[in-house]
Amino acid sequence: MAIREEGYRRAAAVSPRLQVRERTGSTNADLVAAAAADPAGWPHLSVLLTTDQTAGRGRLDRTWTTAPGTALAVSTLVRVPHLPFASRGWIPLIAGAAMTRAVAAQLPDHTVRLKWPNDVLVDGRKICGILAEVIPADIDAVVVGTGVNTRMSVADLPVTTATSFATLGAEADDDALLADYLGALDEQLGALAAARGDAAASGVHGEVEALCDTLGRTVSVSLPDGSTLVGHAARLDREGRLVVVSAGAETAVSAGDVVHVR
Repeated sequence: MAIREEGYRRAAAVSPRLQVRERTGSTNADLVAAAAADPAGWPHLSVLLTTDQTAGRGRLDRTWTTAPGTALAVSTLVRVPHLPFASRGWIPLIAGAAMTRAVAAQLPDHTVRLKWPNDVLVDGRKICGILAEVIPADIDAVVVGTGVNTRMSVADLPVTTATSFATLGAEADDDALLADYLGALDEQLGALAAARGDAAASGVHGEVEALCDTLGRTVSVSLPDGSTLVGHAARLDREGRLVVVSAGAETAVSAGDVVHVR
């Protein structure tokens, strides 16, 4: 049974099932397993969250650990049977854009932007990372994990390029943050599905590009094959890939570790 906590009333009004765990290894792993075992019990926009995650995972199999109570780890199940496979690369980008807007709503005096493909930056420093995983037993179900640095002190921050609400002198409203994120995530996924996966027609392409801090910069991309691509981040293509121009040639990057050079 889902656990409804007083602290997440707004989010629980958006999500059909919101389960809070006091402590867990990985909310993504838990939700993938739970939804695979009981698909009917975990409808679209179901949420599993904790503020004490001990074995979180980031992109490229990186580990993600935080001191208890200093970060909000949220995994959301999205069901996308009407979304063409070719356009599903937009799912983590939509999630990133949704969280960018949710964070910006609470930090109006700061610059909040999206780093391709799915990091949220505040004044150029990372406050949130996102990892999307398909449930192996159900190709139309995707778990989107987000980790937001809420109450980390400077000493708690994992790297010097990270930040948190607390280090910015702000008190995060976790409930409002989650409710705003879920609402925007659902709205943009619905728009993309209604446009039959056409990101431009749905407005998703323009929404993500408008928030993307990577575009227009010189970037260095560490590619999965071990090579490095340095060039100008020109735009996003119709599938959400980052188009990098180097030595006059365009390369569409679907996965890679991006560093903003300037």
